[in-house]
Amino acid sequence: MSQEPPQDGGDPGQQGSQGWTPRDRSAAAPAPDSQHPNGAKEPEGRRKRPKRPKRTGWRRAVPTWRMVLGGVLLLALLLVGGFVAGYQIVDIPAANASATAQANVYLYADGKTVIARDGEINRENIPLRRIPRTIQHAVLAAEDRDFYSEDAIDIKATLRAGWNTVTGKGRQGGSTITQQYVKNYYLGQEQTLVRKAKEFFISIKLDREQSKDEILEGYLNTSYFGRNAYGIQAASHAYYGKDVEDLDAGEGAYLASLLNAPSSNDVVAHPENRKAILARWDYVLDGMVEHHWLTAEDRDAMTFPVPGKAKPATALSGQRGYIVQAVDHYLAAHKILDEKTLATGGYRITTTLQKKKQDALVEAVKDNVLSRTSDDRDADRNVRAGGASVDPGTGHVVALYGGVDYTRQFVNNATRRDYQVGSTFKPFVLAAALANGSTTQKDRAITPNTRYDGTNERTVQSATGSTGYSPANEDDVDYGHITVREATDKSVNAVYAQMAQDVGPQEVKDTAIALGIPQDTSTKF
Repeated sequence: MSQEPPQDGGDPGQQGSQGWTPRDRSAAAPAPDSQHPNGAKEPEGRRKRPKRPKRTGWRRAVPTWRMVLGGVLLLALLLVGGFVAGYQIVDIPAANASATAQANVYLYADGKTVIARDGEINRENIPLRRIPRTIQHAVLAAEDRDFYSEDAIDIKATLRAGWNTVTGKGRQGGSTITQQYVKNYYLGQEQTLVRKAKEFFISIKLDREQSKDEILEGYLNTSYFGRNAYGIQAASHAYYGKDVEDLDAGEGAYLASLLNAPSSNDVVAHPENRKAILARWDYVLDGMVEHHWLTAEDRDAMTFPVPGKAKPATALSGQRGYIVQAVDHYLAAHKILDEKTLATGGYRITTTLQKKKQDALVEAVKDNVLSRTSDDRDADRNVRAGGASVDPGTGHVVALYGGVDYTRQFVNNATRRDYQVGSTFKPFVLAAALANGSTTQKDRAITPNTRYDGTNERTVQSATGSTGYSPANEDDVDYGHITVREATDKSVNAVYAQMAQDVGPQEVKDTAIALGIPQDTSTKF
């Protein structure tokens, strides 16, 4: 029996001793390498790894784990380095101007003579031991309930505030009491990243150098509560007329509720906000109950403690308060200084008022009005005097009379807007008629002796017919046909309404402006 010759250089002796089968051949002869057309075997130790498929399309944009890890490590390094650098660079500064503010000084036009001093920070610093625990807890419930157990910084709130500043979303609450104290006492109210960064590092350092009680005491003595009251003691007097030791929990909760919006949360000044104010008061009290600072029974028994009316400072008695009020309104309306900035004080404000003319106006009112009226007569109790002297050439106010006394009558009669100009404008109508040689509807020259129909609610007539305007006379009196002189003396509305139509509204306006009424009607101090 013959054998097949050995294939591919196989060992005949070995094959012959073991026998040969196709399976043995397959195992003994590896398949040709596709990389070698001749079927040559790759030498051992030099086999190439199979090539990875190239990253194409969207796969190129996917970062590897090494890239992600490197990025995280780099960011962590930058944050740690920035923190260390900031902590070393930023020191605790001296108190800012708001914490040591002085009075605003209002001067006459000469720039030397003082009219009034106002705007001095209404503050009385008191130690924390004088502030009842209930009042302290009310403030914590309103502003920072975890103050004693937390760090100086609320990281989430700080990052949120910084992000909102960068993206222009406005102010964001959530700062800790430590941060608010740093802002009030060491920095300012501007919303910038630089200020927030300083606040961050100063708060951390302050928390290491001062106790929680010291920080809370500073916060309670520097916070603004509205009504020009800085600090809890001043606020207690401004709203309830008593020392902070005498406040009850409900009153303390209301003062605490003022902190996030001092002006708009004044329920006396803004009764239209009463619903939101009561909601904030409830929030404070509920927080006190939640933290076991107040019992639920005491909370349920409380009623809202309505504060008293705002009282002007005695330094603003007489005409001084009216002048300060008018000037402050002018500064705010023209965006020169806002209310809160003025409240910090330290400004010297020169007005256009002239002392001699101011004194003369006060004396004129005293001699011609106050000396002839008495509170004992019912009719006189409603008499209100107010006036201003304006320089026709410049429109500057040189004298102002707001009322009998700012501490007795708070509303400024010279600047209040619920009074119409009324009969004080009638002389301008007559002056326009005389200056322009105006005539009546019947072509008669208008003079002091010209007769008009003074019937009550007479309809004003134009050249083309009825205007539909039918003004009433005071007390609905019918005067019949009277002269212009008599109509002026008795201030007859029916006559002057018709005369203004005869002269022409534009002519009346032009005459008033020519006689010194400012064209833009804005008062200048």
